[in-house]
Amino acid sequence: MKRGKKYRERAQKIDQGKTYPIEEAVKMLREVNYATFDASVEVAINLNLLQKHTVRDTVVLPNGTGKPVRVLVFAKAEKAKEATDAGADYVGDNDLIEKIKGGWFDFDVAVATPDMMKDVGKVGKLLGTRGLMPNPKTGTVTTDLKKTVQELKKGRVEFRADKTGIVHLGVGKLSMNDDAITENCKALYEGVLAKRPQDLRGDYIKSMFLSSTMSPGIRVDYKQIA
Repeated sequence: MKRGKKYRERAQKIDQGKTYPIEEAVKMLREVNYATFDASVEVAINLNLLQKHTVRDTVVLPNGTGKPVRVLVFAKAEKAKEATDAGADYVGDNDLIEKIKGGWFDFDVAVATPDMMKDVGKVGKLLGTRGLMPNPKTGTVTTDLKKTVQELKKGRVEFRADKTGIVHLGVGKLSMNDDAITENCKALYEGVLAKRPQDLRGDYIKSMFLSSTMSPGIRVDYKQIA
């Protein structure tokens, strides 16, 4: 891939033969970033997986994602009140389903109580194509709305390995301080590490890279994180 002049100049600052401690990698990230906006900080973890393996879970980033999270909750009666009291941005049942049918998607994550899933299924295809469908595996189909909404607001995000075995996730913004970014990176690493398949032999993690929206990647010495 042909890279631009600014990218090539920043890439020269990185020692390609070195793996950087996470704290040093975060500082280096500021040196090689050239975006004029508040760039996202991204982590890519390359895993050694077999085709049968699935690595998927959620993790609470201790310092949030650097941007507000709009939470929608499908719930009725007392559960709707619980979601509202917990800070959900949108709470409802069939009224929200009708809005979604009409093309409204001004939210970042959707949560539903189990009794609502039959109705939510009516817009399952619309939500699914945008990665917004509530799912028990990611904790977004639940009766504990207070805990779920509060965690999502704080910075709970879903990670999953793609078909090539790579977990790629935004963990913050460059406007956040170094310690906050570092703590978020460690939280993601530990979350992925905890999902190692039990029958996997050999190394689980091949490599870990840190980058911003437009920067070159920095190889992280993930073994030092633990």
